[in-house]
Amino acid sequence: MTRFKRRSLLRISAVAITLATPAVASELQLDWPVDCALGESCHIQQYVDHDPGPAATDFTCGALSYDGHKGTDIALPSRAAMLAGVSVRAAADGVVAGVRDGMPDTGPSDISQVKGRECGNGVVLRHSNGWETQYCHMKRGSITVQKGETVTSGAPLGQVGLSGLTEFPHLHLSVRHKGAVVDPFTPKTPVTTCGGDSEATLWRDAPAYVEAGLISLGFATDVPQYDAIKAGTANQAPLASDSPALVLWVYGFGSAPGDVLSLRITGPAGETIYSGQQTLERQQSQYFRAAGKRLHAPLAPGRYTGVSELRRAGQRLDRREIVMTLPEGS
Repeated sequence: MTRFKRRSLLRISAVAITLATPAVASELQLDWPVDCALGESCHIQQYVDHDPGPAATDFTCGALSYDGHKGTDIALPSRAAMLAGVSVRAAADGVVAGVRDGMPDTGPSDISQVKGRECGNGVVLRHSNGWETQYCHMKRGSITVQKGETVTSGAPLGQVGLSGLTEFPHLHLSVRHKGAVVDPFTPKTPVTTCGGDSEATLWRDAPAYVEAGLISLGFATDVPQYDAIKAGTANQAPLASDSPALVLWVYGFGSAPGDVLSLRITGPAGETIYSGQQTLERQQSQYFRAAGKRLHAPLAPGRYTGVSELRRAGQRLDRREIVMTLPEGS
C-alpha cells in the first residue's frame, strides 16, 4: 500500500468515527500500562489525532500527533531500553480477545511487509460495556497471555517492542468504545475536535501533557550517528583523557520552529568548556543536536557536567544533566 493510499484510508476512518457518541469517562478507568517513569524512562510521543482533515493535532490542539493516528504512543528512550525489557500491563480488568506474536522487532523497510498487521505483535482486551483496549508493537516472544484469558488491571501482557509499522520502540495504546476510537485524555470530546474537556479523562491518574522535551543526553568524542543515539549506544562516558574532542549531544522530541536548545559543558574547576545555543527551525517528532570542543591537551581528572535546556517562547520546557567523572591516570 502506498503512503498516499494509507493516509487516505486513515482519513476515511477518522471521518467515520465522527458519527459516534462521545464516551462517558466514568464507564472505564485506565491505569498506566507501561513499567516506566513518565518523563524519566519514557515519554508520550504522540496522541490521538483530533483533526478531521489531512493535518494533525493532539487533544490540546498541539502538534504531538500525525494524520489519522488512533492511539497514545508511550515511547522508550532507546532500543537498548527495549532490549533490557520493559513490561506492558493491562490498563483495566478484561478478557483477552486477541493475540498476535512472531513479528520481528525491526520496523518495516516497506509498508507492504506489514500490510494488515501494522499493529505488530499485540494484545486486544475486551472490557465491560463495549470497551476495548489494544496494545501494539510489542516485543516478539514476550506476550504472556492467551485468547480467552481473564486479566486484572496491572497484569503483565508482555513487553514493549519494535514490531509492525513503527520506527522507534514504543507501546501504542488504542481505546475503543463500541468500535469507535476514543481519546482517553478527552473521552467526552469527539476525536475530530481538539481543545475539549481534559479534566474528564479515562485515566485513574492522568499523565501530565508535555508538549516537547528531552529524551537523553550524553558525552562523545565526536558527533555521533543518529542511529547510535536511537540505539542507546552513543554515550561514551567516561572518555579517555587523551580524547580528540569533548562533545555533548542531546536527543529530543516535539520540536517547533523557534524553540531554543542550549548545550553547556563545565569542567572539574567549574570552568566553562563549551556553551552555546541553537534555534530550531522545524517541527520534528524526534531530533538530536551535538556540540563541543576540540582538545589540544589531555582532559584533567575530575567531574565534568553536561547540561541541555529546551525553551519555547522564553519558557523552559525541559532540562537534562549528565555527570562524567574522569579518574586519576585515565
